[in-house]
This record gives sequence, C-alpha cells and structure tokens, in this order.
Amino acid sequence: MKNNIQVIIIDDHPIVLQGFANILRTEDNIELVSTFVDAREGISFIATNPIDVVLLDINMPEINGIDACEMITKENPGCKVIAISNNNEYSIIQRMLQSGACGYILKNASARELIQCINNAVLGLPAISREVSEILKSKKVGDIPKVTRRENEILHLLAKGMTSPEIAEKIFVSPLTIETHRRNLIQKFGVSNTPSLIHKATELKFI
Repeated sequence: MKNNIQVIIIDDHPIVLQGFANILRTEDNIELVSTFVDAREGISFIATNPIDVVLLDINMPEINGIDACEMITKENPGCKVIAISNNNEYSIIQRMLQSGACGYILKNASARELIQCINNAVLGLPAISREVSEILKSKKVGDIPKVTRRENEILHLLAKGMTSPEIAEKIFVSPLTIETHRRNLIQKFGVSNTPSLIHKATELKFI
C-alpha cells in the first residue's frame, strides 16, 4: 500500500466536510492536504499540487460535481476522483462514473468503507461503497430494457447518425414525438445522452 496518500475534500457542506476530515485524520497512511467549499478553488489547487485522491461532492454551487470531475481527470490523469453524495439514483451514479470518477460513496457510508474506497482508488480498484455496489448490481443483473417496435426502429436510425427532424420525416411523425422517444430510451437504458445510448444498445445487442 502506498504511504501518505494525498487527499483533498471538495464539499460545500461544512458539517459533512468536517466529518470526513475527522475520519481521514485518524489514518496513518492518509494525509488530508486541504479542504474546499468551492469547486473551482479545489480544481486550481490540484493543478499545482500532487494530489492522489479527491473526495468530490456532486451538488456544488456554480459548477456541479460531474463537470468538475471531467475537468479534474482531464487535466490530472493520475488524480483519482471519488464522488461523495446523498443521491442514490442509478442514472446519477452512472453519469458520475462516466465522467471519470473511479468511485462513488454515499454520505451515510461507514468510516471503514470510506478508508477502504480511498485505498482501492490508489490501487486502481473500484472505489464504491457497499450500498452503491448493490444499486449498480441490481441494474446489471438480468435487467434488459424492454423497448417497443417503434423505439427499436428509432434506435437503429439514431445509430445511423440521423437527427430527430430527419427521423421524423422518414417515419412520418413530428420531431417532438422523436424527442419523446429518445428521452424514453435514454431513461430505459440508464444513460445520460444519445452517444451513451447507442453504445449501451450495441453492447446489449439491440443494434
């Protein structure tokens, strides 16, 4: 295990931030370098300081955790980001992981889980708390989306790179109807955008 893991916390809730900080300060192999209530200040700090792990809140003012995660991982590939949140929605967890986070911890996780996730992140392992792991498994095991014949048709046309107006013209419906089908498909497949939808649909053999 690497000694002196350099960690910072970015969270705009002082009580949560202090609680996490107190836990980290009890660990011999973890050094809490700094804490931030502003995401931009945290991002600027990382740019000039070697940080191993960032505990990053998702719901932040001015810049949300998903955007902040993308900025951090893009500019600092060696820095591991672990999302910390009260949000246990599958789609949000997926979006955060897709944005570059190596893990996701609910704020009700135990101190032991928090420390284990930080150690896992440094080792290149998934840094996911038990409850989050169960949420992800519940969606992955045997949960094949059910799509209608029309949705399947639209899925294939989207995969060809066609826009909503082009699809609407081809199958004689309004662009608004296509957008409704697109949103429904994104929700059914548990993704956040059309490229991810196409990727997931291809992975599941729909395309």
